[in-house]
Amino acid sequence: MSTEPTPATGPARGGTAAARRRLREAEIISATRRLFDERGVRDAQIEDIARAVGINRAIIYRHFTGKEELFSLTLVQYLDELRVALEQAAATTDEPRDQLVRLVEAFVDYGLAHPAFVDCAQAIMRRPGGDLLEEVSESAMYRLGQAISGCLSVLTRVITAGASSGDFHVDDPGLLANMLYASGLGTLQLGRVAMLVSEEQPGVPRISRVTVEQVRDHMVATALALAAGAPTSAGSAARGR
Repeated sequence: MSTEPTPATGPARGGTAAARRRLREAEIISATRRLFDERGVRDAQIEDIARAVGINRAIIYRHFTGKEELFSLTLVQYLDELRVALEQAAATTDEPRDQLVRLVEAFVDYGLAHPAFVDCAQAIMRRPGGDLLEEVSESAMYRLGQAISGCLSVLTRVITAGASSGDFHVDDPGLLANMLYASGLGTLQLGRVAMLVSEEQPGVPRISRVTVEQVRDHMVATALALAAGAPTSAGSAARGR
């Protein structure tokens, strides 16, 4: 009988345990995503997520530092899907102006089709960066940063190409990409509410309807105006002071 050592036994066990852990984490994130899509972000509770996976809530806290980390990693799933949609939209044309239009349209379409994405993204953005870093592990923050930057890089590349071709006048494409993403999330809420508030006469409010098409057209027009405007970004203003 051979007496040679079998060093693969230990690593195999470790690898299997790591694989099981990754699988369980993926199950928990998928369950969270389903609850987000069915009920919305605010109505998704840890107890409900644990029940959907068939585990005790304490097990969730073995895999995630807390609710903020779990929600952040669920947002990563949405962002990965959004990045694919943006890449596909940008690939339909080589003209930067047309690419920007299609990127905004793809963003609107995804946001309206996945309202929980908008809620989750806004919830994360509302947290001060320092607070989020205290509640989310470094590895989870890295994954979230990768997912956000992946989406923004598609937009930044288009804006940069437009600036190089002379179609756009932008000093800082990355800054504009971030601003369009942040403001776009807020405008998408208007599309979901589908109501405008104005003043019928002094002190008398008026409620009117706004359509998805109006919201989409406004976001496209705003993006084009900001990209094609004179180079008067915050950086230019700062240099002028």
